[in-house]
Amino acid sequence: MNLVELAQRLRQLRLDRGMTLDEVAQQSGQTKSWLSRVENFRITPSLPALADLATALGVSTASLLEGLDDRPQIVCVRHDEKKAIQRDPDSSIEYYSLASERAHRTMDPFLLKVPSGEEREPRTHEGEEFLTVLKGRVRFYYGEQEFTLSKGDSLYFDSEVEHCLANPFANEAEVLCLFRLGRQ
Repeated sequence: MNLVELAQRLRQLRLDRGMTLDEVAQQSGQTKSWLSRVENFRITPSLPALADLATALGVSTASLLEGLDDRPQIVCVRHDEKKAIQRDPDSSIEYYSLASERAHRTMDPFLLKVPSGEEREPRTHEGEEFLTVLKGRVRFYYGEQEFTLSKGDSLYFDSEVEHCLANPFANEAEVLCLFRLGRQ
């Protein structure tokens, strides 16, 4: 199932209805922070929780899930067709999904544009990540470790450890990031 698309649908339905995170969370029996994490695809709701969200948003669970299992064998995303994703409302990093049309992915590739001066709190989530710097420099914090990465440098790591990307440098940076949820 295309979990990025599901998260975007939930957020868009909420916004289309003029509802706040608090309103939808309350009507679905969840917390605001839980709903925010669902909308930012940091967690995946259980089927019963998803059904409660659908009810709160005034749609059927079936319509909410419709088409999320479509799986083209190949997806081509042109440079001007990257889909902007709101992943973290507390961050100025721009995320662009590079495979949002493919359901049943085992990884989620993103292009990240990291503006100069970007700093945020470290986070954790399930799975693994790979990132490589395409342009500029960034600082990466992983647990107690700190890495300064330049164009061509890369990291592969477990996402369960607190981590974050920062750009204390003068120029914007671009980073290719691959998320893989869970473990195989």
